[in-house]
Amino acid sequence: MANTYLLSDPSKRYLCCYYQILDEMIQGITTAKLTRSLSHNFIVQMIPHHQAAVRMCRNLLQYSDDGAVRRLAQRITDQQTQGLQAMEGLLPDCGQPANPQMDLRLCHRRTELILRELFSQMGSAPEGNRLDLVFLRQMIPHHLGAARMAQNTLRYQVATGLAPVLRSTIDTHCKEVRQMRALLRRMGCQTV
Repeated sequence: MANTYLLSDPSKRYLCCYYQILDEMIQGITTAKLTRSLSHNFIVQMIPHHQAAVRMCRNLLQYSDDGAVRRLAQRITDQQTQGLQAMEGLLPDCGQPANPQMDLRLCHRRTELILRELFSQMGSAPEGNRLDLVFLRQMIPHHLGAARMAQNTLRYQVATGLAPVLRSTIDTHCKEVRQMRALLRRMGCQTV
């Protein structure tokens, strides 16, 4: 009887690339230079997060034949690229306002909890040979983490130009999570 749990060579290549992307995202987020501005801090931590999403989608597109998943991955790539450009454009003006020390502590504490959960869920997503399914189970916690970080940051004073970006991040990422969960159900899998 054949071992049905053996990973195929394409799955191994996909997963090796994914874990490299994940490690680099974690490194980028955890070593971002934080300041007294929550606006600045959100952006410098979200840039490696968005870069990882683009790379994750490009990795999947090498292996996926599923039209719906491919369209989703391309849409995420386009939106995350636009989001990166918007955040990089805002960054020079996001040094102000400087937030009170208490706000910084509270926001950072919640952000650390969100990131810990995000890294854990992405790192422990199920592996397998159905790469479309694997991708969706990796991307759902990635998107939920971004939405939660944006919600957390919106609880405090932020730079004027950042508030619409935060709201858009929440709306877009939550909508895409619903789409990913629907795709998982269509594939006959439990949602995350």
